[in-house]
Amino acid sequence: MNEMRKIYLRRNTLMSIVFEVLTIICGFILPRYILLYFGSDTNGLVSSITQFLGFISLCELGMGAVVPASLYKPLAENNQNKISSIVVSAQKFYRFIGVLMLIYIAALIVFYPNLVKDSFNFTFTASLIGIVFISIFAQYFFGITYSLLLKADQKQYISFIVNSVTLVLNTLISVALIKWGYSIHTVKLVSAIIFVARPFCLTIYVKKHYALNLEIKYKSEPIKQKWNGIAQHLASTVQEKTDTIILTLFSTLLNVSVYGVYFMVINGMRGLVYSLTAGMSALIGNMLARNEKKELVAVFEKFEWVMHTLTTLIFTITGLLVVPFVQVYTNGISDANDYIVPGFALIMSVAIAARCIQMPYNVVVQAAGHFKETQASAIIEPVVNILISVIMVFKFGLVGVAIGTLVSMIYRVLYLAFYLMKNIIYIKAGSFFKQLLADSMSAFIMVFSVSFMDINVDSYVKWICVAIVITFICGIECIGINIIFYKKYTISSFNLFINKLIRLGGR
Repeated sequence: MNEMRKIYLRRNTLMSIVFEVLTIICGFILPRYILLYFGSDTNGLVSSITQFLGFISLCELGMGAVVPASLYKPLAENNQNKISSIVVSAQKFYRFIGVLMLIYIAALIVFYPNLVKDSFNFTFTASLIGIVFISIFAQYFFGITYSLLLKADQKQYISFIVNSVTLVLNTLISVALIKWGYSIHTVKLVSAIIFVARPFCLTIYVKKHYALNLEIKYKSEPIKQKWNGIAQHLASTVQEKTDTIILTLFSTLLNVSVYGVYFMVINGMRGLVYSLTAGMSALIGNMLARNEKKELVAVFEKFEWVMHTLTTLIFTITGLLVVPFVQVYTNGISDANDYIVPGFALIMSVAIAARCIQMPYNVVVQAAGHFKETQASAIIEPVVNILISVIMVFKFGLVGVAIGTLVSMIYRVLYLAFYLMKNIIYIKAGSFFKQLLADSMSAFIMVFSVSFMDINVDSYVKWICVAIVITFICGIECIGINIIFYKKYTISSFNLFINKLIRLGGR
């Protein structure tokens, strides 16, 4: 791996971690104030609207993965005409998406308020939808193409910096507005205005640092697989939104709010794990473009081990601590007892862990441009999720939708792992099962060792103390198991960590 790729990887990883940590912190703060000042129904409404608006991204048809995959080779070759052609083509596509969004939002404003009419009147709900839509529209219509260019060029850290600043600014101003007694509409309108700044900042940076010819004419479509990323994108979008949509349609806004609180915590942990992969997609795409197969296999095997190990450690700890955290988080809320759902917390923790374990395989498949070849499984995944969730939500509620999510994610990770081993990186299936065995043993030992502890807490200080103890115990056990299965990786990673601490201490 050359020096510049190492530098970009470090920058992307560092800023991704910073952004995800800020996302977790801000994600805890703002919903808490909404719950306290506006109640569970309003929090559930905001969460539901956000998820429904998230379906706008279906119109993207997978371009978010296809555009970077198309840019890896021309960026590696410094082919400015090709880069400009791809950017111009993507901009035309996303502006068309902007028009489709206006049609979708009009339909949503007409029909969605009827789903929650027992709790909120039409004007209240319709106006809130329009306000939340503003920042999403600006992102697609103005900034997303440049964000994808930076990602493909291993400079995603620029996006993370912009996103981090606007995120913190939004949280501070929103909390102040809530405490000063402003309505939820005012709070969300100010948020929308702040987030509109993101695409404009990226536009300024790209125009200053890239010699793009936005007037370029092309005879043939420069994005060859423009329509082949649709299945993967459908899978990702539906997986993200299905649970909240099904709960909105077949359950209550209270359950949507409960789901939102747990998902906030568990998804925050997923973001933390994902932050470590921020530069991997562009790095692997660059290696594939240069046909560096031997180095690619070595990088992938280490990447796979890191993702499995961290996912197992982080989500085992999350599964153990999320219910006590929610208990403290919802303290003082009138319906706080409804938020204590340990079965749901456990299943969702395992489901999102499966999603994280899927990441290394999905990154390589997308970087290699194998969108069309993996379409069938991508369609099966959300279908499985929807069918199981709809069937089980009536009897099991939150737990029912969590089971649907878990089954579909397990299917997808198994499919991608075996597809990768047979078609892109030719490694033996035994290595995958060895990794799963190490994951399972680590999780079992960690859970068993702390099962005798009393983790009922009534304050953040007590929760933090318990979390430190559990994290220390689980961390030691996870290292021990991985020394047995992956001695070389474990010792080298541990030494790297210690050396960095020593260097930091010496400054």
